[in-house]
Amino acid sequence: MMHVADNLGRAPFRIMVTSLNAFMMSPHEWLAWNSDYPRRVLRHFIGIHLTPSPKEDAKETMCDACNTSPELLTRDGESRRGFLTAGAAAAVAAPLAATGFVGAARAQDAQDANALAESQVQSWAAFDTDGSFAPHTITRRAAGPKDVVVEIMYSSICHSDIHTYKGDWGPAVYPLVPGHEMVGRVVAVGSDVIKFREGDFAGVGTMVDSCGECANCLADREQNCLNGTTFTYGSEDKISGGVTYGGYSKKIVVKEEFALRIPPGVDLAGFAPLLCAGITTFSPINHWDLKPGQRYGVIGMGGLGHLAVKLAVAKGAEVVVFTTSEDKIADAKEFGATEAYLWSDEEALAQQAMSFDLMISTVPVAYDMQSFLNMLKLDKTLVNVGALFEVQGAQGMMMAFNRQSLAGSMTGGIAETQAVIDFAADHGVAATYEMITPDQIGEACQKVVNKEARYRYVIDMTAA
Repeated sequence: MMHVADNLGRAPFRIMVTSLNAFMMSPHEWLAWNSDYPRRVLRHFIGIHLTPSPKEDAKETMCDACNTSPELLTRDGESRRGFLTAGAAAAVAAPLAATGFVGAARAQDAQDANALAESQVQSWAAFDTDGSFAPHTITRRAAGPKDVVVEIMYSSICHSDIHTYKGDWGPAVYPLVPGHEMVGRVVAVGSDVIKFREGDFAGVGTMVDSCGECANCLADREQNCLNGTTFTYGSEDKISGGVTYGGYSKKIVVKEEFALRIPPGVDLAGFAPLLCAGITTFSPINHWDLKPGQRYGVIGMGGLGHLAVKLAVAKGAEVVVFTTSEDKIADAKEFGATEAYLWSDEEALAQQAMSFDLMISTVPVAYDMQSFLNMLKLDKTLVNVGALFEVQGAQGMMMAFNRQSLAGSMTGGIAETQAVIDFAADHGVAATYEMITPDQIGEACQKVVNKEARYRYVIDMTAA
């Protein structure tokens, strides 16, 4: 109220200071000190003595004041005296209410501190190359100022998890807690976190740290950090020591820079596979700039391949699938592919010669690639994201004659991973999956090896 404020001058500030000082007292001390607080406030503001002596003088003073001078009104036409009286009463009540607020705030602070503290977390670990997964308790570090604590809801099985515990890529450190495709709810944030707040959904993918200073990190290629990327599991933990533990667990603590924002309203379980399979197949589409209407070949349609199909279709490309599983032909077309062929159909493959603008191979083992290189147009590229050891069957003369390229790609940086999440949300893309419980991890891994997955196994951590 402008008129009231103008007439009171500094008085509102004095009320505030008095009330704030009162917060430092106990409720009993405050009540004793403030037994006549409203009267003193009104006396200070407008010179009205509510406890005059003698009483008759007070009555006469009040009547004279009311009868001989017009009452000042607020901008809204309300009684100034009534306004001030109500305000003073509210000033009395405010510190009492604040006492309750302070208590609640202290309780919340204690709760937040517990959520940020070091904790013992249930996980499921492989103890040997056979993949004999069993419950295992791990320690998650206390969250720092820039850390996010995520309660994992869904974690999916990637073929990389299987390669790792089997020792295909080098000796594993057991017990091994795999998982680099996870989505969950943020349950606590450090004091300096700005990207998330409690209750948000977050994802964690293939890495959890990098130096952040080298040329590759500054180019949003944290996966290629020149000082060593910290991968989500089985990697040297440069913060806590030991090795990192992945998403086959109930909770993870991660730097906010390495947590991905998951939009509300999406299929959370269906988005978990985007954190590895999604970015692994999206990055070549992005880097080699697949355009609407171009022909895009997908070799192998498993966990990676089916997302390669969906993402390329969403880009507007004409997608053709090559698979060894006859029952996947119909699935490929359901996912949006215009054509799908068995590898064994040599006639059909021969008809695809020099017709593709870009191809991706998601097959996790080596095979003769030349028959697919023959399908590329001049100057085009086949990107291998599956077979990560010796590549077989590429003939230098034929590649040179048509200036075709055989390239490799793995995961993507954090910015690009966020890009595939946002793209998928915008275009309604999610993985096709089967939900399992943690006690089924070992069995599901074997089904992946046997090519029985359709198309990702997602572990329901909320059921653990």
